[in-house]
Amino acid sequence: MSCRIQGKLKTRGERATNPIAVGDYVLLQKQDGEKTGLITERLERRNSMVRKSVNLSKETHVVAANLDRAFLIATVAQPATSTGFMDRFLVTAQAYQVPVTIVFNKVDVCPENSAERDQLEYLEGVYHTAGIPTLRTSATTGEGLDELTRELAAAGVNLLSGHSGVGKSTLINALLPGVDLRTGEVSDAHQKGKHTTTFAEMFPLSTGGFIIDTPGIKGFGLVHLERDHLHHYFPEIFAKLEGCKFHNCLHRNEPQCAVKQAVEDGEIAEERYLNYIELYETFESNSYR
Repeated sequence: MSCRIQGKLKTRGERATNPIAVGDYVLLQKQDGEKTGLITERLERRNSMVRKSVNLSKETHVVAANLDRAFLIATVAQPATSTGFMDRFLVTAQAYQVPVTIVFNKVDVCPENSAERDQLEYLEGVYHTAGIPTLRTSATTGEGLDELTRELAAAGVNLLSGHSGVGKSTLINALLPGVDLRTGEVSDAHQKGKHTTTFAEMFPLSTGGFIIDTPGIKGFGLVHLERDHLHHYFPEIFAKLEGCKFHNCLHRNEPQCAVKQAVEDGEIAEERYLNYIELYETFESNSYR
C-alpha cells in the first residue's frame, strides 16, 4: 500500500530529514478504497541509528529505527574502511542502545601471509578487545554466509550499513536470491565505492527476521551527544573509569589515569584510544570520517 504522511508529523518539533524511518511502527488511515493510506502517528521508538544530516537546514537523519542489531559491513581492502568511521558508527550505536556486529567482508582479497590478512587479524583483535563481535564473509567464495544468515535470523530486525563499495548489496543478493539489488564497482582512482542503493528498504528473511538495507554512508556525523560523555560509549574505556584518580577523568592529560595505563599494558587497543582522543578533539568541527 502506498502511504503519505499527515502534515503535522513533519513539524512536531523534530529537526530531522525523515519523520518516518524504515523500522518505524505507525498508525494509518486507509483511503481511496484502501489503495492508499495516510500515516497519522508514529509510535514511540525503542531505539534508532541517527547521524548528522548532510542537509544543512536539518539536524539529523534517522538511518533506521526499532533495531535488534546493526551489522556494520567493513572491508580491509578494495576499499579499506577506516577505524575512525567504524568507531563513529559504534559510538552512535552504543549511545542509542543498538547492539553491533562488525562484518569484515571481501575476505577473499585477504589471502594467507599477506599484508591484508595481517590487517584483518589486527582489526579483529582491536574490536574483540573492545567486546564487539566480528564475522568474516565473502560473497565471492561463500565464506561466512551460513554463519551470517544464522546471526541475522536470531537477531530479528537487522540494519546492514557501511561505506559504499564494501559489498553490502552483493552480500544481500547472496543472502536473498531473487532480490537482485544493483551493485557497483570500486573506483580505481580513489578506491571508493559508488552508490547503488538509493533509499533504505526492508526485506524479510526466509529463515526469520528482517534485513534493512541502507545507502552507502560516506561519513557518520555524531548528533545529540555530549563531548565529555564520549568515553561512556567506548565500553572498554568506560570500564576503567573507576580506577582513575578523578571521577570525571577524560583520559587525556589527567594524572593517574587507569585508561592510559591500560593502553600501555595492552588491555585497551591503542587504535581505539587514539580514535577516542581524535573524536574528542574534533567533536565541535562537524567533520565526517
